[in-house]
Amino acid sequence: MSPARLDRAPDGPETAAVTHGGGAADAAAKVVAQPAQSSAARQAANRFLGRVREFSQRIGQLRAELAGVRTELAESRHTAAEELAESGRAAEARLAETRAAAGQALAEAHAAEEAERQRAARELADATGLAHQAQVREALTRTELTLALSEALIGRAEAQAHNRAAALESYRARQSGVLRPARRRPFSRRVDRLLGRLRWPGQALVIARSGLWRGTGRPLFDLRHMAAYVRRGADPNLQPPALFDQGWYLAAYADVGAAGASPLAHYLVAGVREGRQPHPLFDAGYYQLQNADDLDGLTPLEHFVRVGAARARNPHPLFDVAHYVAQATDIAPGEDPLTHYLRDGWRWGLSPHPLFDPAWYRRQVPRSAHETPPLLHYVTAGWAKRLSPHPLFDPAWYLAQNPDVAAAGHEPLAHFVMAGAAEGRSPSPWFDAPHYVAARGEALAPSANPLIDYLQGGAWTVAEARPGFPTAAYLAATPELVRQGITPLEHWARRQVR
Repeated sequence: MSPARLDRAPDGPETAAVTHGGGAADAAAKVVAQPAQSSAARQAANRFLGRVREFSQRIGQLRAELAGVRTELAESRHTAAEELAESGRAAEARLAETRAAAGQALAEAHAAEEAERQRAARELADATGLAHQAQVREALTRTELTLALSEALIGRAEAQAHNRAAALESYRARQSGVLRPARRRPFSRRVDRLLGRLRWPGQALVIARSGLWRGTGRPLFDLRHMAAYVRRGADPNLQPPALFDQGWYLAAYADVGAAGASPLAHYLVAGVREGRQPHPLFDAGYYQLQNADDLDGLTPLEHFVRVGAARARNPHPLFDVAHYVAQATDIAPGEDPLTHYLRDGWRWGLSPHPLFDPAWYRRQVPRSAHETPPLLHYVTAGWAKRLSPHPLFDPAWYLAQNPDVAAAGHEPLAHFVMAGAAEGRSPSPWFDAPHYVAARGEALAPSANPLIDYLQGGAWTVAEARPGFPTAAYLAATPELVRQGITPLEHWARRQVR
């Protein structure tokens, strides 16, 4: 017990004496020394004195115990300090050992990692060498396959050219037995003009004399039908059995309708002389220019129907008879290819010209135009809307690059076919005509259209049909175009305009 707890002992006066330590004992002695008044007082004093002595002894004991505790505490602190120092030294020793072991392990790991890296580098170098060898072999194989494929494509193009020539000869042979040549004398036109003044009987005779009417072979029966047709006058909903578009003719030449004249009779009596066209797909001026030495006094349309179609003469710059009959092998003797196209061919997806792709064109026209022959739609409306007839011909680009053509109001594809190609003009940004002509060299016939030559086999004979466009590399990268039957530039152009 500490001195502070002794100060709180609950014994009244005795507690005060104890609080003063040794001074309390002296005071007690003085009290005893006084004469005792009675034995009871002495006994009480003795008892008090005994208790004081006991407290003094107890305090001494406590002081001794406190000193011992202090000594033990000092020893414990000393011992703890020594133990702590020893533990620190041991921990430092263990830490040093751990660091040394970790350093060694790290060094070993680095050495192992370096060895693994070197091994991996050697394996990578070996693999790279093998891959390079494989790539070289693959490249050689691809090159050989591409060359073989190019040779096969050249062979296919030659076979297709042979088939076209054979189909044309077969067509000419079938048609040769139904030629209706006739030489018109100068006075024949005067006879027609005279007959034209005799109203419907005379005009019916003019139509019969022309040979344009596809009749039944019964002259009087057919003549009555011609007379009935003439009496109907300018009816835009009436279509005579001839290569003559009555609705279009009346729409193009409003004065004919205003006069109430029979359109086909008007064309034969006056229209030909006035330079009018009988059909959007029959260009009389073009036909006359191409066949000037063979007309024998016939009008261009008469010549085509009687002789020209059977001899595979083209009625329009965009209708190639040789190209068409290679696809249409069912043209009956006496029927011209253009009439066949307008009746059936366009519905079967046949192409009228190498530079007119009907499937490509139909994707650009509205559904309302799907019941119109694609070429007819292009000539009458499509080109003015800058619709593209072929992936490698861009009308808008062609007119922009050739402002003289645009200023003259020429239909761009027909201009390219008749003049532009020969003048070195390119048909689109995807086909460089001068570059291709130079690449083909002497292999290209002087009169050949470069783009048609490219499409019909020339594509496989040149290294670059367009600057920076290697044919073999593109063919190797896109072999599917072979199955599609199209050329590399066509395939590329289709992807560009999607």
